[in-house]
Amino acid sequence: MKLYSTNNKALRVSFQEAVFNALPQDKGLYMPEVIPQLDPFFIQNIQQYSLQEIALTVASALIGDDIPKADLKKIVDDAINFDAPVKFLNAETAVLELFHGPSYAFKDFGARFMSRVMGYFSQKGDQLLDVLVATSGDTGGAVALGFLGVEGTRVTILYPKGKVSKVQEEQLTTNGQNIRALEVDGTFDDCQALVKEAFNDTELNSVLRLTSANSINISRLIPQTFYYFWAYAQLKAQGISEVVFTVPSGNFGNIGAGLLAYKMGLPVTHFVAGTNVNDTVPRFLRSGSYEPKPSVQTLANAMDVGNPSNWVRIQDMFDGDLEHLRGMISSYTYDDVATEQAMKELYEKYNYIACPHTAIAYLASEAYRRDTPGTYASVFLSTAHPCKFPDAIDEAVFAKVTLPKGAVDLSNKPKLATDLKVSYEDFKAYLLASR
Repeated sequence: MKLYSTNNKALRVSFQEAVFNALPQDKGLYMPEVIPQLDPFFIQNIQQYSLQEIALTVASALIGDDIPKADLKKIVDDAINFDAPVKFLNAETAVLELFHGPSYAFKDFGARFMSRVMGYFSQKGDQLLDVLVATSGDTGGAVALGFLGVEGTRVTILYPKGKVSKVQEEQLTTNGQNIRALEVDGTFDDCQALVKEAFNDTELNSVLRLTSANSINISRLIPQTFYYFWAYAQLKAQGISEVVFTVPSGNFGNIGAGLLAYKMGLPVTHFVAGTNVNDTVPRFLRSGSYEPKPSVQTLANAMDVGNPSNWVRIQDMFDGDLEHLRGMISSYTYDDVATEQAMKELYEKYNYIACPHTAIAYLASEAYRRDTPGTYASVFLSTAHPCKFPDAIDEAVFAKVTLPKGAVDLSNKPKLATDLKVSYEDFKAYLLASR
């Protein structure tokens, strides 16, 4: 597998190099030199395969000989050891539940796969691998649990102070061992900017072996394609072959993975991006002018992103063709009032308890259905377990949430976090002090 930078298509690096470097020096993002097309026979008969078999087929097509298939199978079987079921709310609307992994969020797919790929490529005796990750909520917990105890790695998680839920913060700050948490007095965008600056710091990279666990890392994007194929397989088993996916979108890695699956041959009719009031991409799709703005805190905190990193990958997949993008992606934006109403509606109408991100996806899927009637199955993604959002969900409804055992255990562990100002000099000093 060879990859180029979105800022330099003449550049070519190996998959291993892209995994460990994460971010090209030119500040682009890595993309496959060629997006492989899956065998049409596989797609036509996809309902006959298990999630793990589908994941191995997709990963093999993308990664090629960089990881022998037998070794890749071990990685997939170990990383993707939980389900992602499609559950119908009515005859035409379904939810794809992506929170059945250990951190109760869709990011378990990416974090677990990535940690095992890095472990595979790392050799004993190699320099310690420092994994940096900025999180707006769910990424950090998934990465922490994915890398916890992985030999030869050390994870530093930056999260915005007061802007993640209690359970999310506990997943970030109660691990110890090789997991460190920095509580940044700023926004997610500030955290992300600090991480990006570290990767572009020549001096820092000369003494530390840095890599990223954010969705800017290609090894996190690849496994997120798996559940789109798996959802289609579940629909195909029920005789459904036309689907519109609605994705709650913040940093746009999740919908980016769906579009990559589409480019590989998954027959998706359309994608819908649901956002909170951090609406940089919806505004761009309307106006054609990309104008990032500072992120605003909302109930759907994992989507509080003012300058989505992965949007450049999506534009790259469509060669910057705005009209083509508009033909494949619709977008809708909702504030907290609408989000709360959607959570209430899902419970009262379907007895379904959803997190704020899922509620936004539901609203966007309903809006697209009204705007574009048809016979397709409308599948919206549920990206996190409702147990992670006690302050966002109505108290009486939240009382009916069944807490996973792990979430109960977290509350009894001490918080381990270091305060950090929005200062690259302080962040760099912290990293250098612990070499």
